[in-house]
Amino acid sequence: MTLDTRRLRRSLLHLVLAVIAALYLSPLLYMFSTSFKTREAAGATEPQWIPDPPSLDAYRELLGSADSPIMTWFVNSLAAATGHAALVLVTAAPAAYALARLRFRGRNTIFATVVATLFVPPVVLLIPNFLIVNELAWVDSLPAVIVPAAAGAFGVFFLRQFFVTLPGELEEAAELDGCNRWQIFTTIALPLARPALVTLFLLSFLTNWNDFLWPIFVLLSPESLTLPSGLGNFQSANSIRYDLLMAGAVIASLPVIVLYLVAQRWVIEGISRSGLKG
Repeated sequence: MTLDTRRLRRSLLHLVLAVIAALYLSPLLYMFSTSFKTREAAGATEPQWIPDPPSLDAYRELLGSADSPIMTWFVNSLAAATGHAALVLVTAAPAAYALARLRFRGRNTIFATVVATLFVPPVVLLIPNFLIVNELAWVDSLPAVIVPAAAGAFGVFFLRQFFVTLPGELEEAAELDGCNRWQIFTTIALPLARPALVTLFLLSFLTNWNDFLWPIFVLLSPESLTLPSGLGNFQSANSIRYDLLMAGAVIASLPVIVLYLVAQRWVIEGISRSGLKG
């Protein structure tokens, strides 16, 4: 294959990738553009990619609305998603390390049982979880959306796939130096698993941030709502105000986009080393 042929193939590949990227980004760009349109321009039948004239009226009306405290919802979602993701790491990391590196009777059976719970539809657990949350007096509070799903099977499965790849020689050397299992876990395994931990934190954060159904069940007052559930109510009241709806969608999307851009390198490394491919 000549040099010119390789360059042509590479250029065609880049062109195809650019077209695919444009297709995926176009809804996001149109959402962002519509949020800066006037009410009349946002409701026009002809698509308009560039706002003419650009306007901040949608953001002013959205952020200044007393009936829809969107910044309160934003803070609630940020606190809930961060707390949930941190709790997932606390519960999943020790369990995953034990199932990957310790030798005990029934280990494979326990791991198979944990993985089997991944096939249980989450909607089946709505009523049992609500009854538990109600008994704990957590209804209409943030712990109700932080705690219940924090001990899920996915985090254990994901981190176990990473821990099984660690060289056994590291643990043997640490044991010769007098380290116990907990010290090996905290000083060797966890630092080496940083890409997987960051990836799991991000995935757990996004799952909680985007959760719509469960918060509707357990968060009752307008001030306690998270962003997805609050925007759902807001959409019902403003179904024809596309400028307001797109402004709310932009506010909900920005933390996710920023978080992914910051953690992109860790996410790619964590997924590749954990053996999960999409």
